[in-house]
Amino acid sequence: MRSFVTTVALLVAGIPLVSSGQEPAKRQIDPAVTKLGKGFVSNTAKVNGTTLHYVRGGTGPAVILLHGFPQDWYEFHQIMPRLAKKFTVIAVDLRGVGGSAATRDGYDAANMAEDVHQLAQHLKLDRVYVAGHDIGGMIAYAFARRYPKTTRGVMILDVGLPGIEPWEEDKAKPMLWHVNFHQTPKLPEQLIDGRQFVYFRDIINRFALNSQAITDADVTRYASSYAAPEQLRAGMEFYRAFPANEKFNAVQRSAIDFPMVLAGSDNVVGKINPRIAESLRKHGCTNVTIEVINNSGRFVVDEQPAAVAELIERYATAVGSDQKKPD
Repeated sequence: MRSFVTTVALLVAGIPLVSSGQEPAKRQIDPAVTKLGKGFVSNTAKVNGTTLHYVRGGTGPAVILLHGFPQDWYEFHQIMPRLAKKFTVIAVDLRGVGGSAATRDGYDAANMAEDVHQLAQHLKLDRVYVAGHDIGGMIAYAFARRYPKTTRGVMILDVGLPGIEPWEEDKAKPMLWHVNFHQTPKLPEQLIDGRQFVYFRDIINRFALNSQAITDADVTRYASSYAAPEQLRAGMEFYRAFPANEKFNAVQRSAIDFPMVLAGSDNVVGKINPRIAESLRKHGCTNVTIEVINNSGRFVVDEQPAAVAELIERYATAVGSDQKKPD
């Protein structure tokens, strides 16, 4: 059962308890949204058989931000106010995380790209720019593949892509032992439940170059977004869906000519992004750019927020895109 401490942390953070197949409970006002500044709102939308929570602010061409594991929309809190000066910014809680409803299945990148696509339709956003980190980067790539006509570009932040070389070589690295662990049925949830803070803190410390950029208060918040049993299971399902992601990506060969940016840290994925770019070009991506984020580990958004914000500003600036306002 969920520990008392974890449950209290979840309630303090203003994040509802969510069970499989249920919609999130009525949300408390999240202080983190208020701190973003005037004009930012928190809301939910029923899409693709689930309910997605998102935080929105700003006006202009749309930029959708997708977080990684073990984080939620709050991963982008440092860059959202800056981006909102030029763009309509939407940071999403992925299916099953935080204020988004957990489901029995549907955690493969292609289906979660459909979540995002339907959310964009719900918000009446046209030709969106999608930037995703870690798991969110995998979804951003799937979005580009499934909805090229509604995409003006994607940015994939510090993550390899299942089924795209050198994926097989990369996932075999000893440091990525947690991938196989998360894919193990049922066991990870039993071992991590009630210990989310300890486990997440360890992941961040191992993969971040500047681990102090993510405070214990931040980790407590992230732990609360995976505190309910079905939320924690959702986080594991992201990894259990990797084989499906590999199959989906491996067969994609259609031409994509809009900008695709691989932005990786100099200490981690930036080292292999040239090889990923070469593979993507062989898969039909004709407009791939590599950007290196210096002095960073895996958590580039937290470790180097100004650099990430500058990259998104540069590449997401739209030419001649008419964004519609929501009802």
